[in-house]
Amino acid sequence: MNDGYVYRDRIGAGDAGRTALAYLTDRYRHSTEDEWRARFQRGEVQLDGVTVAGDALLRTQQELCWHRPPWFEAETPDSFETVYEDASVVAVVKPGGLPTLPSGGYLKNTLLSFVRKRWPEASALHRLGRATSGLVLFSRTHEAAARLSRDWREGRVEKCYRALSDGVAAQEDYDIHAPIGLVPHPLLEAVHGASAKGKASHSHAVVLERRAGQTLFAVRIHTGRPEQIRIHLAYIGHPLTGDPIFAVGGLPREHLPGLPGDGGYLLHAETLAFTHPVSGERLRLYAPPPPELRTAEER
Repeated sequence: MNDGYVYRDRIGAGDAGRTALAYLTDRYRHSTEDEWRARFQRGEVQLDGVTVAGDALLRTQQELCWHRPPWFEAETPDSFETVYEDASVVAVVKPGGLPTLPSGGYLKNTLLSFVRKRWPEASALHRLGRATSGLVLFSRTHEAAARLSRDWREGRVEKCYRALSDGVAAQEDYDIHAPIGLVPHPLLEAVHGASAKGKASHSHAVVLERRAGQTLFAVRIHTGRPEQIRIHLAYIGHPLTGDPIFAVGGLPREHLPGLPGDGGYLLHAETLAFTHPVSGERLRLYAPPPPELRTAEER
């Protein structure tokens, strides 16, 4: 069991005059109105530090807080491998099935929590999906975080992944520029997907091996949009094998689509190259892919 968590919301002008119950029901759709009403009755919701009922009216700039009681988290892997460490940065290999950051019901069982047991000052510079394995880079100082974050924004950090996809690729490589933005989801209001109204995105996928009904790709991403590799490979007709959300075209499946955080696919962050924020040395880190993502020759 974890220690609980406080969800904090600053009320904007567009929500002034609404009831606290209506706001939270609309804001956090993982719970029904009856479930939110019960939380108010248990005294879990406060407005500017004062416990309120669901019919409390909101004003601009007030802080609305839900004090979620401690809960039992689902089991996850609880270890990681250190690839690189110095006074400024730490790089580790995240196992599949472990969330990078708190979200979706996970608070203590996260890579960030486990890394901070050894390096309390560490901050994640990026994140991998829970089902994705591979390299994650952490900063240990504010200066390192600022310099590496700038390099990330300006495209000086290189990331290459391995992915196993459905279908046998007709080409040797694919340069993918499908924009990524929010699209409708049958069970949720929206998720990220291929959208003409989305943000510019760029991936380059190279065939490593063709298998019976499948293709093993190496994918270099030049932008860092949410679910970029899953969406881009699905967009070109090769969704990740076992992907519970994305179908051919890069949009959510029409029938029984999964939810963000669901696993079942194989995706691995294999290499990460960046300029060290203090020494200026160019570092290239490597995390061996799992057996399923290796070619026959590598195996």
